[in-house]
Amino acid sequence: MSRNPPRSRASERSEPSLKDLEMTEQMTGAQSLIRSLEHVGVDTVFGIPGGAILPAYDPLYDSSAVRHVLMRHEQGAGHAAEGYAYATGKPGVCMATSGPGATNLVTPLADAHMDSVPMVAITGQVASPAIGTDAFQEADICGITMPITKHNFLVRKAEDIPRTIAEAFHIASSGRPGPVLVDISKDALQATTEFSWPERLELPGYRPVNKPHGKQVREAARMIAEAERPVLYAGGGVLRAGASAELRVLAELTGVPVVTTLMARGVFPDEHPQHVGMPGMHGDVSAVGALQKADLIVALGARFDDRVTGRLDSFAPDARIVHADIDPAEISKNRHADVPIVGDCREVLADLVVAVRADQDKGREGDYTAWWNQLGYLRETYPKDYDRTDDGTLSPQHVIERLGRLVGPEATYVAGVGQHQMWAAQFIGHQRPGSFVNSGGLGTMGFSVPAALGAKLADPERVVWAVDGDGCFQMTNQELATAAVEGIPLKVAVVNNGNLGMVRQWQTLFYEGRYSNTDLQTSPLDAKVRIPDFVRLAEAYGCVGLRCETPEEIDATIEKAMSINDVPVVVDFTVNHDAMVWPMVGPGVSNDEIQYARDMAPDWEHED
Repeated sequence: MSRNPPRSRASERSEPSLKDLEMTEQMTGAQSLIRSLEHVGVDTVFGIPGGAILPAYDPLYDSSAVRHVLMRHEQGAGHAAEGYAYATGKPGVCMATSGPGATNLVTPLADAHMDSVPMVAITGQVASPAIGTDAFQEADICGITMPITKHNFLVRKAEDIPRTIAEAFHIASSGRPGPVLVDISKDALQATTEFSWPERLELPGYRPVNKPHGKQVREAARMIAEAERPVLYAGGGVLRAGASAELRVLAELTGVPVVTTLMARGVFPDEHPQHVGMPGMHGDVSAVGALQKADLIVALGARFDDRVTGRLDSFAPDARIVHADIDPAEISKNRHADVPIVGDCREVLADLVVAVRADQDKGREGDYTAWWNQLGYLRETYPKDYDRTDDGTLSPQHVIERLGRLVGPEATYVAGVGQHQMWAAQFIGHQRPGSFVNSGGLGTMGFSVPAALGAKLADPERVVWAVDGDGCFQMTNQELATAAVEGIPLKVAVVNNGNLGMVRQWQTLFYEGRYSNTDLQTSPLDAKVRIPDFVRLAEAYGCVGLRCETPEEIDATIEKAMSINDVPVVVDFTVNHDAMVWPMVGPGVSNDEIQYARDMAPDWEHED
């Protein structure tokens, strides 16, 4: 277990608040950094010490408020901070040393930037006189990460640390959330300073707009009432804004169908009759068809990315667009918005509800009966499904479907990237906002295990399953050691098809079955010896390792894993390697050409 676990609530009540502490005492820059983290409410830091950041680890040793979790790789620290942010809504915090330690954070920073995850990364830097001299373990991490952070800082003076930390956390969590990097030179950490917390922040030019313009909202409400085939297109911004309840009120008030993107799974319950599915390359036929046939799309915290639109010039050709987003740069970036609304999704939805009710009081209300008949046909004719195996091997979709059924919707499922990610999005019933965590925009292999660790640590009473592929799992499975040592009993379902599954699927479909460098030899379907054997690997890391190889074993294996709650559990589900993700919109083609199985396309004309 960790040397400094989180304090109990009782002990928190017995300690003086930060407001009671002397805020102008003399201390080192490193002590000032830890005091600043305590002041903004940080209770957990994921990191690895090293030379340039080492001065900060000395006062961290004495902190009773901040728990440090020693990761095994800086990338794992970054993804764990992301998982923490998903679970709490607060910025996750990671820490690394200069040079390679800092550059190992590049991938999680880019991941958080793409998916709007609030995160603060603190890195040590070589001493100020050595900056720019190619000193040992020097890297211009601010320059490197400028395109993939919301903002970053290079701190060279100890007295600037409190103000910079305050600004970093404000920027990371306000407006469109995102990652902020704070790079601190070693001499700034070692110098003596007078701690002074800023009374107010001075950030000229940074003024996020939260409240939408009333005229634009009223125009959107009018268009909803006049439309014949409207769709509410909910993206990750709804989750970030905590606007799930407001979305449901608007949907039920208007009767408009709802689609939820990969990053928004759970913000509108799958079981709700107005939910028509997930759009995109591997989305539901009904959801893809709803967007393609719509005459009005109300995009909420979504960015019309290529995985949703398919070939952009053929996307939703007859639809007018209402686009609401807190980031004005996203509006009309990919698709022109007829009604642009800049604002926080929660505020936008709340105001839309008021405007729609006002219209309804005046008798202006849409009739979508014919539209629902069309969508009902698509839902009934092309439901989510998969081929059952008849050779005694495991179907990966069956494994994930049973996992969702047995574990239930109150758990958190953290997916890696690839086929298993799509199956987890498709075949687990997502009823709760935040129940599905994954790397959407960047598509980062290796995300699942450390992100699940961060989510479980942040929300220890909730069951957390990492749903990973054998390829992804091998990129960051060293964090199982962290979970075992720190007492974080996450559970890992390795969907082991012995291959880089999604790449193999593309090789099957687009490269004439030429399987170049996709066989990982982790499964006996492809190899005589498992390299590695995931059960033995789990045991070597201090975890419980289980294996499931037949359909008859699925339920019992999951139940066994669920019964173990004092150590991490890894389950090797050895599945058929020929399974593919369907439906699918091929790369670079129109959504109209979606296939719900190989060489099988929906009959779009029938519902007309």
